[in-house]
Amino acid sequence: MTSIWPIGGGKGGTGKSFVTGNVGIFLARQRFKTLLIDADLGAANLHTIVGLHQPDTSLSDFINKRVSTIEETVLETPIPNLFLISGARNKLDIANLPYEQKMKMLRAISRLNYRYILLDLSAGTSFNTIDFFTLSNSGIFVCCPEPTSIENLYRLIRSVYIRKIQQILKTHQFRKLAEKAEARNPDAIINRPEYLLNILKEIDPEKGSMIERMLQAFQFKLVLNQVRRQDNPRLGPLICKIIEKHLFLKIQFIGNVSYDERVHDELCRKEAFVDQYPYSQTTLDLKGVTQGIEGNMEDQAIISGFAQAEANPLSG
Repeated sequence: MTSIWPIGGGKGGTGKSFVTGNVGIFLARQRFKTLLIDADLGAANLHTIVGLHQPDTSLSDFINKRVSTIEETVLETPIPNLFLISGARNKLDIANLPYEQKMKMLRAISRLNYRYILLDLSAGTSFNTIDFFTLSNSGIFVCCPEPTSIENLYRLIRSVYIRKIQQILKTHQFRKLAEKAEARNPDAIINRPEYLLNILKEIDPEKGSMIERMLQAFQFKLVLNQVRRQDNPRLGPLICKIIEKHLFLKIQFIGNVSYDERVHDELCRKEAFVDQYPYSQTTLDLKGVTQGIEGNMEDQAIISGFAQAEANPLSG
């Protein structure tokens, strides 16, 4: 069974590509056939993390029909069992991917046959990033222990929350729901999206309960990266509790990843950090994050919500 993990962050510079690449290395070393996809459209750099210098193909080759299947863009890496679909040769306008092309790519990814597929996503809350999170019932958020990073993380999770409700409901149903929520509270969509679910349960208890069950079934996880000694080691679990309280989304904290200034040097040398410093605290932390992903691997099937999104296209 394929396990798809979109990995994103609300703010640039959180190290999501670093986490994605090194977790992929650990999974491959355990003989899991693992595919990394650089879906940071317009700012791809995942190839550098795994030691590839000049990828020959990229996602653009599939999107622009230079190859007939997405499998033809898969590259071998220097690490056995680890493969990559790069974005290094993508055209600059790929960051503004049209909806039809995006759906074509999502459909193709969902059919790939790997034990693990890790999607390195763009930072922020663009429709491209949000819709990649709808591909699976799992996802990993990478955040730094800074107020700005935490605030942007909440915005990203809130956007995923709203988008999932939007895809389950028909377009006119969602608009009607949004109007009623904003009539009660002008900040309902911006700051209190949980109003959507509460009002839906009042209007249509059966559908509201169904959507609540679907939201609770998602296996979101949080990684706190670049954690320094002076940072609160319990910050991650606290963030998860706040998100679950306000958004009814279960999110599991799977580990702090310690800050190490040597990460910069290894990125410049295009070498895998976990190979160069196998006994560092950062490497041990990344190994723990990988174990946190494996812990729920039997529950990470692709959900029918993606098919529903195809049947009910939304502007994106």
